Amino acid sequence: MAMITTIDGTEIFYKDWGTGQPIVFSHGWPLSSDDWDTQMLFFLQQGSRVIAHDRRGHGRSTQTADGHDMDHYADDLAALTSHLDLRDAVHVGHSTGGGEVVRYIARHGERRVAKAVLVSAVPPLMVQTEANPGGLPKSVFDGFQSQVAANRSEFYRALPSGPFYGFNRPGVEPSEAIIANWWRQGMMGSAKAHYDGIVAFSQTDFTDDLKRITVPVLVMHGDDDQIVPYADSGPLSAELVQNGTLKTYAGFPHGMPTTQAETINTDGSVRSSV
Repeated sequence: MAMITTIDGTEIFYKDWGTGQPIVFSHGWPLSSDDWDTQMLFFLQQGSRVIAHDRRGHGRSTQTADGHDMDHYADDLAALTSHLDLRDAVHVGHSTGGGEVVRYIARHGERRVAKAVLVSAVPPLMVQTEANPGGLPKSVFDGFQSQVAANRSEFYRALPSGPFYGFNRPGVEPSEAIIANWWRQGMMGSAKAHYDGIVAFSQTDFTDDLKRITVPVLVMHGDDDQIVPYADSGPLSAELVQNGTLKTYAGFPHGMPTTQAETINTDGSVRSSV
């Protein structure tokens, strides 16, 4: 397996296929780089170099007890891009991975970055605060942590079976294969990483990070996202970056890169000029 070792000794697993302009994929919580397989194969066939890693504590990377916060996530991504000496890269982040991409660009600069794509992403801020009244109550995320601690396996069946992919909507037929693959990826990772990661994706404020980004940013978000609600995420992120474009998908769920892969792949390819 391809691995890099970060400055604190964490081993990060990654995939690196093809040649051409690099596209780097950052996955959502609590999944792994496998969640990007459809996108990686699509862009590989278009002549791009595609790279995806398992976030620390997720998938095949080290189940370290520490560092499950956005700064470490961004630093690990920076270590990977430096190790591979990536230039002119397109960074694509889904959900928590969108936060990782935003923090990486703001924290490590744009020297290696051509553009970014944020898909159903958590920025600017998920949790409800006085300054962010449209966010979700902290009790929602406390409940996530309680379920991870009490019965992670059961929770990881319920979430993709319902709101993550919109399988709880009338007329939508659940896919057992998609649900099982979500469960498989989640259970590969560390319960400690996933527990701490809930705080990282829900309580990190990316407002200042977004304001610092000058490269083109495509924001793709479904207006029926039940995990990262549309109104308090996608449109705000597109406004905060200096060169943002918002693409709204009517009726699409949080997990739209999987359930609506053909649309997302094709539209992302055209709009981001990858």
